[in-house]
Amino acid sequence: MDIIIPQIDLKSIAPIIILTITAIAVLLIGLSKNEKARNAFHLVTFIGIGFAALSLVKQFGADPKYSFNGSYVVDNFSIFFNLIILGCTALVVLISSNYLRQEEMENGEYYTLLLFATIGMMLMTAGSNLLIIFLGIEVLSISLYILAGIKRKNAKSAESALKYFMLGAFTTGFMLYGIALVYGATGSINLKEIAAFLTTEGAASDPMLLLGLIMIILGFGFKVAAVPFHSWMPDVYEGAPTPVTAFFSAGPKAAAFAAFFRVFLMSFKDLDSHWIKILWILAVLTMTIGNVVALRQNNIKRMLAYSGIAHAGYIMVALIASNDMGMTAVLFYMVAYALMNIGAFAIVIILGRKGEENSELADFSGLGFKHPVLAVTMTIFLLSMAGIPPLAGFMGKFYVFSAALKSGFIMLAIIGVINSVISVYYYLRVTVFMYMKDPMREFTPLSTSPCILGAVFVALWGTIQFGIFPSSIIELAQKSILLLP
Repeated sequence: MDIIIPQIDLKSIAPIIILTITAIAVLLIGLSKNEKARNAFHLVTFIGIGFAALSLVKQFGADPKYSFNGSYVVDNFSIFFNLIILGCTALVVLISSNYLRQEEMENGEYYTLLLFATIGMMLMTAGSNLLIIFLGIEVLSISLYILAGIKRKNAKSAESALKYFMLGAFTTGFMLYGIALVYGATGSINLKEIAAFLTTEGAASDPMLLLGLIMIILGFGFKVAAVPFHSWMPDVYEGAPTPVTAFFSAGPKAAAFAAFFRVFLMSFKDLDSHWIKILWILAVLTMTIGNVVALRQNNIKRMLAYSGIAHAGYIMVALIASNDMGMTAVLFYMVAYALMNIGAFAIVIILGRKGEENSELADFSGLGFKHPVLAVTMTIFLLSMAGIPPLAGFMGKFYVFSAALKSGFIMLAIIGVINSVISVYYYLRVTVFMYMKDPMREFTPLSTSPCILGAVFVALWGTIQFGIFPSSIIELAQKSILLLP
């Protein structure tokens, strides 16, 4: 009997090792009675993220490298997405420190959960095996369930965590069963081996395989909050602490779409005649329902939740296009979306007080007169989400819809543009409150710190810079997909 020796390459998972060590270090610091040490949670976390990012950058540009018996791959595609994820986590760490101190929630567990959620996302983006991707989803999900309810004395936070956990556990079962069906039909859970199997005659028409494919779509649909798997998102966004909501809005979505693309465009490409039809319907429903329901929201966190649902629909348009421009568009879009979304939530945090998030639209009344710089910054983030030039959100939508037109999905692109126009109303509605309504409350003192102001500046700079000069990110994105199978 031959003994199979695992193909272990620790260098390939160096970022994950660094984040794991950092997470343990943060937990140990939490046990210290030294107050100065306990105040260093965000600094230690930030340094760990920096070293993890540095180890990724060093590997960018090399040929794809498979390790752990082909179940984990380090390629430009996964590195690009992992850098987005680390960037999102770093920004969330910056906007969290003052909020946690204000709400008397600062502890090592919060930052440890952020780091483990990041590890889960990195496994999702680099997994070349369905079980590794599933493992990443579960590490991410468990961390997010706890983060959503980490404000234990708040009933809304506990309710949002419970709803997310119940629905997440339900869809997890579907996805795992879908993976089992795919394994039963193909004899493998390795993405390259599944792709090779599907090239054989008659393999693509196996009912077991098609049922497994549908169940995997359901699992990914929940993670990206595609309609009709979106019902958890508004309640979780509203109930979770605002920095956690910012984290929910960017990193997990990027990881889910990275895994979505890797599985469907690199493994199930020969079944695209089946899954493109399903995703076409889901994309239209997701864009339309997300935008229409957002029109009625008076809470900005719920509005941004439905906005996020609509943006998931736009990104699915690029997935349906199934071409190089579509994949490039998604990589660029995720950078733009992360910057403008986290930036918007940072402004919400700045305007909050202890025990009062002040996230109703009425709470923004008169902001343009009291704090014009904050109002202009918030307006730029919202206009970028609406797709107004010359901001990053516009360029993202331009590349997405161009990819759809290039692949012949003219009607889908038209529906996307119409939905983008609809979204302008509810984004501008916030600016109306800021500039055309009398203040309904005092805006002082603001919840500011050098960390959160730095995060806002980075998000604002990126939103403007990548809108006017998108070529640097586009070139990196194109390099990231060059060597994909």
